[in-house]
Amino acid sequence: MKTAFLYQPLKNKSVLCTACYHRCQISEGKTGICGVRQNISGKLELLVFGKAIAVNIDPIEKKPFYHFLPASKTFSIGTFGCNFRCLNCQNYDLSQILGYKGNTRYYSKIAWGKTLSPKQAVQAAQENGCESIAYTYNEPTIWTEYALLIMKRAKKEKLFNLWVSNGFMTKETRETILPYLDAINIDIKSFSDQFYRENCGAFLAPVLENCRNFKKKGVHLEITTLVIPTLSDNETMLKKLSQFIKRELGADIPWHVTAFSGKISWKLQHLPETPAKVLEKIRQIGLNSGLKYVYAGNILTPGLENTYCPKCSTTVIERMGYNVENHLKKGFCPNCGYQILFR
Repeated sequence: MKTAFLYQPLKNKSVLCTACYHRCQISEGKTGICGVRQNISGKLELLVFGKAIAVNIDPIEKKPFYHFLPASKTFSIGTFGCNFRCLNCQNYDLSQILGYKGNTRYYSKIAWGKTLSPKQAVQAAQENGCESIAYTYNEPTIWTEYALLIMKRAKKEKLFNLWVSNGFMTKETRETILPYLDAINIDIKSFSDQFYRENCGAFLAPVLENCRNFKKKGVHLEITTLVIPTLSDNETMLKKLSQFIKRELGADIPWHVTAFSGKISWKLQHLPETPAKVLEKIRQIGLNSGLKYVYAGNILTPGLENTYCPKCSTTVIERMGYNVENHLKKGFCPNCGYQILFR
């Protein structure tokens, strides 16, 4: 546990958390929506500081990042809690600590995870041949103070910092991490504010604004949209989303449209899996909107995860699951010489 700095003191020992756009006003003894930022005697404490519940060596494509250090390994770290209540969440045993086991006290009994200091995290990444550290599995915004110390040390050791985020962070959080952040994959879960309010307990506008800002600041950006049957599979909405990406973020921004699986979701077990043909159609919608790199994920249909040259259509990177064959010549198409956007 460590005192956070993303908060403001209020009257009567209450505090205002400034980590995410919920901006929770937290009375003494209570936590914010995330369940891991607690007001103790008028100070906001980060309960998961220095504690990791999920640590793995992953292919970077798993995050997913397709245009950043392809075929490399990343050291993935996650904690407990989340500022969203996504009904489709597949990591709900980690993220939904208030709803999954009833209350935060259950997690205090298991000490919030395994001790992992920033120094230990960076050393483990280096020892396992990772080129980057990914802050993932649950929303890193809610543990920014912990992530930041890892990010600073990683930068000194020439490792890259990657966030996998719902994009609901405040300007304060965004500006805190910007000097150390190399890449971010933001979930735009839908282009519907109603979807965000009903299925996530949040709202859309801050997510879009953060996408714009990270792009403007030169952070490598990729977008992911989970396509949930009957909830986020409306073609008109997805076309508008693809047009937003093209118009406001750029045609080079990779867009991952991924299949939903009800059986591993928190509260949507009754819904069917996303048919492959639906993802193929949405991928084509994105390409028709002018996006150069649209990928269909969580399915086994060959070719839909490959990177193709936008100029001559040559396959420049082949992917099947996490098996990757890179045919680029120093970032250029081997056939026509077109420069592909990669970091």
